[in-house]
Amino acid sequence: MGQGRGQSACRSDASSCSRNKVVRHAMRNRFEQRVAKSLGPEYAYEAMRLTYTVQKKYLPDFIDVDGKKIVEAKGCFTAEDRAKHKAIKSQHPDWDVTIIFQNAQKTISKDSKTTYADWCEANGIKWRQG
Repeated sequence: MGQGRGQSACRSDASSCSRNKVVRHAMRNRFEQRVAKSLGPEYAYEAMRLTYTVQKKYLPDFIDVDGKKIVEAKGCFTAEDRAKHKAIKSQHPDWDVTIIFQNAQKTISKDSKTTYADWCEANGIKWRQG
């Protein structure tokens, strides 16, 4: 993990962080600088990242409950859709999910060469052209 914006040197766990002095000019704004002044030296500025998950509900387009199969019909495949399908695959590996694309050769963004089909292949998600 690299250092930046006044971060303390930190190894893999938070308990091993060295307590470097926070550099005021490296903070994002003056409010953070004021908060830093009010805290003790045990607080490091943006020294590590914590992962978190957001609980949401998914309503599949077509579902075979007994067979544990889902078919999703997609015209547009947004970044939010892609994140959702990665989470579904990870959290529900016993379900067979297939995405049927209106145009599987469409790119995931105007600046990318990755198509919907390429993205699915790279992420182990079944797909087919509709």
